[in-house]
Amino acid sequence: MRTYRDLFRTPEFTPFFAGTALSVAATTVAGLALGTLVHSATGSPLLSALAMFGPSLAQLVGAATLLSAADRLRPRAAMTGLPLIFATATVVQAIPAVPIWVIFAVLAAEGLIASVGGGVRYGLLTEILTKDGYLLGRSVLNMAVGTLQICGYALGGVLVALLSPQGALLVAALLYVTAAAVTRLGLTDRPPRATGRPSAAATWRFNARLWSSSPRRHVYLALWVPNGLVVGCESLFVSYDPEHAGLLFSFAALGMLAGDTIAGRFLPPRWRERLGAPLRLLLAAPYLLFFLEPGLPAALAAVTLASVGFSASLLLQEHLMRLTPDELSGQALGLHSSGLLALQGIGALLAGTVAELTTPAVAMTAMALASVAVTLALAPGLRGRAPAPAAG
Repeated sequence: MRTYRDLFRTPEFTPFFAGTALSVAATTVAGLALGTLVHSATGSPLLSALAMFGPSLAQLVGAATLLSAADRLRPRAAMTGLPLIFATATVVQAIPAVPIWVIFAVLAAEGLIASVGGGVRYGLLTEILTKDGYLLGRSVLNMAVGTLQICGYALGGVLVALLSPQGALLVAALLYVTAAAVTRLGLTDRPPRATGRPSAAATWRFNARLWSSSPRRHVYLALWVPNGLVVGCESLFVSYDPEHAGLLFSFAALGMLAGDTIAGRFLPPRWRERLGAPLRLLLAAPYLLFFLEPGLPAALAAVTLASVGFSASLLLQEHLMRLTPDELSGQALGLHSSGLLALQGIGALLAGTVAELTTPAVAMTAMALASVAVTLALAPGLRGRAPAPAAG
């Protein structure tokens, strides 16, 4: 499967794509609205960063206790129910004068539930597409994320200005409901991929099996840590430049879209191994410019260039699938998704804390330096990777 036409001719991929895209749009609009709402109420870079990315911290708990459900739930039911839960949570956050602690309590619950959602979604993708189509399909989803983040952050900024943060949250809730309807009507009701009851014990057992392989460990760490630290930089956009935060997020999404398009559709297999490490370095290096507190044009150029480096994760995910047995594909991808989001939350927490003590510009520089250091430290374990059989 090498063309977009082949991809969208695949039964069920179009409703899968549409439902995912609508959920991303909802999350984007809601995130910017919550970040703005909390920053206006508290003036805190740390709390505004956590309002946008803090729910990811709860994914650590979910990854340790709930992740076995990713292969044991009926995919259509799960992908319909989760957006409805998020829609309800978003309406609660939109209640006027809702206490800040309630907003964060709801965000924590959302993060915990979402830890299962990534595994369900991307595990289903491996059923809808053949293995040779996974990279192209995942790249198209990432491109959709990039496009919808561009549009979503722009729309979110307009909605916040025209309506209010609460009004923008209600629009996000409507998008979640639409995503649930598209999924329910467009997908086939499949059985779970694995048998048995989901439990914390099963989650631990299969996570340990996934983590026991040294090649998989290196891939997971390379997927999680440099990315999470750079998202810490992004979490400070609101406090770095409150008036143009939506524009900074949109240009970052534009860079991610460009990188995923090139890596997913045009990069030949022989170049994927060679460009993985440079792309991971590109992800962080441009943020070093923020030490000079650049003006808006230079800041936009830096975040756009850096976000091209997010495409390195596509190449690592493809290899992760070659290293993973089919019956664990949902949990393996769920562990990737939950670990990635958890590290993004930790990155936001670290960046916000450093910004509280220094400035947003200094904090962004520190996070970029840490990301570069981790990428260089992991490089020896990722060199010369050969495809391995899908065994435990």
